[in-house]
Order: sequence, then structure tokens, then C-alpha cells
Amino acid sequence: MGLGEVEAVISTAGFWHNPYYMLLGKLQSVARAFVVSGFLLPALAQQSTPVVTFTFDFPGSDPDHYVISVSGDGSASYGSDGKLSPESAPGEPYHADFTLSQAARTRVFDLVKRAHYFEGQIDTKNKNLAFTGTKTLTYKDAQKSTQATFGYSPLPPVHELTAFFQALSATLEFGHRLDYYLRYQKLALDEEFKRMEEVSNSGGLAEISVVAPVLRKIADDPAVIKLVRARAQRLLQLAETANK
Repeated sequence: MGLGEVEAVISTAGFWHNPYYMLLGKLQSVARAFVVSGFLLPALAQQSTPVVTFTFDFPGSDPDHYVISVSGDGSASYGSDGKLSPESAPGEPYHADFTLSQAARTRVFDLVKRAHYFEGQIDTKNKNLAFTGTKTLTYKDAQKSTQATFGYSPLPPVHELTAFFQALSATLEFGHRLDYYLRYQKLALDEEFKRMEEVSNSGGLAEISVVAPVLRKIADDPAVIKLVRARAQRLLQLAETANK
């Protein structure tokens, strides 16, 4: 029986003149509390999940804007205006939902804690430094809501978080292009994989496992040349090793 049915029965004239009126009134209150809590408790649980967001803006770079959000349960999202090639015109905004590894999510939220949840001054304020983009870190949970914008931060945990999110963006942008080339321009895959391996060897990628689905498609596609399939397989093995 729903809340409306309970109230309809309890609020009939016969019940209000019944000697058990007080008891039934209490039952009505209890019924209302149970139904309302059924709606509120999931919402409160959702609000209590911490979320950290990194926003990057750098006009003239590619992408020149992107946003990464990571929840405490590891679910994450990415949005950017990245182009599929330096020559291509800006296209549809790119969006991806993915899950971070347990190690990565633990690292992210540990760094957030060490950065004191971005409270206080985190920017160096040194105007002599070269501009490398405007970054914004935001943290939200049931008790906190903090945000800080900076160009460069001398704080080690903020610097490390920034490097991680930038490397994660690079990984996702490679995945975006690989997926496009697989469908429409297979001959461009080899050059893209060369670039990806170079960036990986220099430590510029993070969480390669988030693009594992497209890497597997390429590795298993007989229409792709063996050399490219082998490159995809090597990156898959690298992702598996990193997650152990």
C-alpha cells in the first residue's frame, strides 16, 4: 500500500471519531516517514560520494578545454573539444565515461587530502613563469565544497594531481583518435600508435586501461595490418601490467 492509500484510509471520518484516533495518527506519521525516507536516503547517499574535478583551459592548445570528474567509487567522466587531427576543424565535443583503477582512485583522493581539499592559496603567484594554461580543481562531498584556480602550483600534491589529470587526458584523446581512425582511416593508425608509444615511454600517459576497449578492437581486427595490431597488443599488456 502506498502513502496515498494509507492516508486515505486513516483520514476517513470514521477513523477520526474512532477511540484509536491517536494511535492511527502515529501510524500515519510512521508510514509517511518510511515512504519519504525511501526517496531521501538514496539521494543523501549519492551526495556523500566525494567528487574531484579538474578543468583545463589553454587557448591555442589541443584540446584547449577539457574537464575530468572522478567519484570516490572510481566512476569518472571526460569531456573535451579536442580535434581528431591538427588540420581538422573543431567538431562535436568529445565525451567519455570510464572507471579508474582502484590504485588510481586511491592515489587521487589521497593527493586531494594532502592538498587540504584545495583550501587556501595553491597558486605560486609568480608572474615570471611561462603560461601553461588555467587549471581549476574542485572538491565536493556531503560536508565540503571547495575550488581553486591556478596556473602553476608549488604544492607537491597539487602538482602531482595536475600531472596525473593531464596524462589521463592525453590517454583519452589518443583513444578518441584511434577509434576514429579504426572506423574511417585505418592507414593513419600506425603513425598514431608511434606517437602514443613515444608519449607512453616518456611517462605522458596514465591509466591506459581506460582505452583498452578500442585497443582490443584494433588488436583483433584482421583488416588492420599486423604491425599495428602488434602495437595495440603491446599497449594492452602495458595496461594489464600497470593494474596488477
